[in-house]
Amino acid sequence: MQRLSPLDVSFLHLERDIQQLNVGSALVFEGPPPTYDEFCRAIEVLLPAFPRYRQHVRRVPLDLGRPLWVDDPHFRLRDHVGHRRLRAPGTDDALRTLAVRLISQPLDLDRPLWRSWLVTGLSGGRFALVNTNHHAMIDGISGADIISVLLTTSPETPAPSTPRSPDRWTPEPEPTAAHLVTDAVVELGSSPVRAVQGLAHALSPAALTESLAEVVGMARFGEQLTHLELGLNGPIGPRRDWRWVRADLDEVKAVKRHHGGTVNDVVLAAIAGGFRALLLSRGQRVDGRTLRSMVPVSTRHTDERGTLGNRVSAVFADLPVGEADPLARLHAVSAQLHTLKTGGTALGVNALLSAADLLPGSLYALGVKAWAHSPQRIFSTVTTNVPGPQVPLYLLGRRMTDMYPYIPLGADLRITIGIASYAGGLAWGVTGDHDSVPDLRVLSDGIDHSVTELIALTPPSTRSEVRHAGHR
Repeated sequence: MQRLSPLDVSFLHLERDIQQLNVGSALVFEGPPPTYDEFCRAIEVLLPAFPRYRQHVRRVPLDLGRPLWVDDPHFRLRDHVGHRRLRAPGTDDALRTLAVRLISQPLDLDRPLWRSWLVTGLSGGRFALVNTNHHAMIDGISGADIISVLLTTSPETPAPSTPRSPDRWTPEPEPTAAHLVTDAVVELGSSPVRAVQGLAHALSPAALTESLAEVVGMARFGEQLTHLELGLNGPIGPRRDWRWVRADLDEVKAVKRHHGGTVNDVVLAAIAGGFRALLLSRGQRVDGRTLRSMVPVSTRHTDERGTLGNRVSAVFADLPVGEADPLARLHAVSAQLHTLKTGGTALGVNALLSAADLLPGSLYALGVKAWAHSPQRIFSTVTTNVPGPQVPLYLLGRRMTDMYPYIPLGADLRITIGIASYAGGLAWGVTGDHDSVPDLRVLSDGIDHSVTELIALTPPSTRSEVRHAGHR
């Protein structure tokens, strides 16, 4: 059994009837599609490598401690794997509409927190996989590892056979309520000891530089809590909209090579341009204004890749929506992110989460629930960029052509954006509240227009050099 981290617990407590914290993706493949049975066998390979797929969350009575992951004695693979067929003509828009409806459905918190669907009937003989996991179970970086286990790098590589029959899996006995309470009380008693051990570590010379960065980061994080936003926060409804934007990764790399910055800087500058278009279309004054985005930063170490759970911190970036010039937006984003990454702000947020590890479960749960029901005005959106594999991947010999990320909405957050790169392509997945953001397409079209502007402002010679370098 393993306890959920404070961050994972937060995602559980933030769950509400109209707020499902499911992350997801839509993966598109060349056909012909596999059969449902073949798809189930491919998914089945994941189970021995990722026990979490057969585990559910067990809460501690009275919230005396953080919940635990325990084996689900009622687990059946086909309860979590489905099949849908699109009606002709099977357009990408039809796939997107179906996928967002599937992904945003509430997951049963008493069962393993994941679902996957084989979607057939796409035009051109294509098919898709639609996947969803609760945010408490997985973050974007570990999610990429799961996909890499499911898929192969060669069309000739045969699908791995199932190492053992599912009915031979024997779940560990579920702990009793008395055991959970006793274990939680013992852990509560150890908190002061862990606090003293932490203090001893903090006083070691090797930790002093990092501790100073933590203090600076905490101070900067505190300064950012007072930021006023542009009216994009507010109550959300139960339905979601999802828009996709695509770009050529080599073209984006050419932009950053010629104009400076990183691929992530170019991505965020395009998002700033998209939000500018959205706000202007609403008659909003944007001159000199910024829009704050939370930008998750992975703190997952190399030896943790392939494990589940969230290993993230965050920085808060002010996107220059008041800047009309696309290059000026890019330079402003690049300069700001460089300062944030070197200034310890992400460490400051991480320090808050580390401190939460010492709180009693009931007190932590109360704090998270109170925050979830309070108006949230610290930031207006979340933008998360997950680098994906840059070589083609295959499912049962079928090549994956596209990968679109889905990021859930949060407390008072009506828009979130995920970005994923794969095999020379870059995709934005823009999630919006269906009721309060009926004009989400203005944002996605604005992102597309902004990245096209930046590419057009990059010399063809640079674009050609980057493209040729990428194909060597």
